[in-house]
Amino acid sequence: MADYIIMTDSCCDLPPELAEELEVLPLRLELKGREYRNFLDGREIGFQEFYDQVRAGEMPVTSAVNVGEFEEAMRPALEAGKDILCLCFSSALSTTYQSAVIAAKGLEEAFPERRVYVVDSLCASMGQGLFVWLCAREREKGLSLEALRDYAGETRGKVCHWFTVDDLNHLKRGGRVSATAALFGTMLSIKPVLHVDDQGRLIPMEKCRGRRASLLALVDHMEKTAIDPANQTVFISHGDCREDADLVAEEIRRRFGTKDIRVSYVGPVIGSHTGAGVVALFFLGTER
Repeated sequence: MADYIIMTDSCCDLPPELAEELEVLPLRLELKGREYRNFLDGREIGFQEFYDQVRAGEMPVTSAVNVGEFEEAMRPALEAGKDILCLCFSSALSTTYQSAVIAAKGLEEAFPERRVYVVDSLCASMGQGLFVWLCAREREKGLSLEALRDYAGETRGKVCHWFTVDDLNHLKRGGRVSATAALFGTMLSIKPVLHVDDQGRLIPMEKCRGRRASLLALVDHMEKTAIDPANQTVFISHGDCREDADLVAEEIRRRFGTKDIRVSYVGPVIGSHTGAGVVALFFLGTER
């Protein structure tokens, strides 16, 4: 059986120590006229530096991994006789998946004996990270490339994403809410709760009065659908608001007895769209 690698992109927002066996391609952002690659370890722009700029009112512009970058990353693996399973950021939110598909098709003629499978994760941030991490754990168990591709297709719809944002003004600057909605929402301390649906789209679900209520609402949704919450690994990501993420983690431990909870930053590309203060919860559920 030929060896294979798992490839993904930096919108997975995994801590670098959880991505050591993965090939991770960075998306890019432009901030104050300078371009940065979104590496998981923050080597080109640190998380604190990024969120300080966002809080100061900067609006970064992001760009997907392009076809040429995927070809450049895929070719050495194929030349080394390895196949590829590429797990990409949701196609509803980025062109990254489409670029990976085009690159894979373009390499078919040069490497007819090799296999490259590209899977749309329909996930974002550490939801994509959890999905990729689960796939990597199955690979360690010895799953074949085709078996892992099938596992990915079966699992992606069970990766639940629930998140809340703190700054409606950032969403207003990005054109995602109206100036009136941002003004009155801020005055009334309205905090939206959103999720990623079965098609990988960001969908507003409810509005909470106050920050704490919105954070606890994330755990309420977990309580409704989580599969064996005490014994699964849960991911939480945050936009430079670790105390709020820790509040969510503590509530999960209190309600379910969950022991394995991983907390990390929302990376600069995702953070460019959510702003500072986002808190997101990811877990396996019966449905999204």
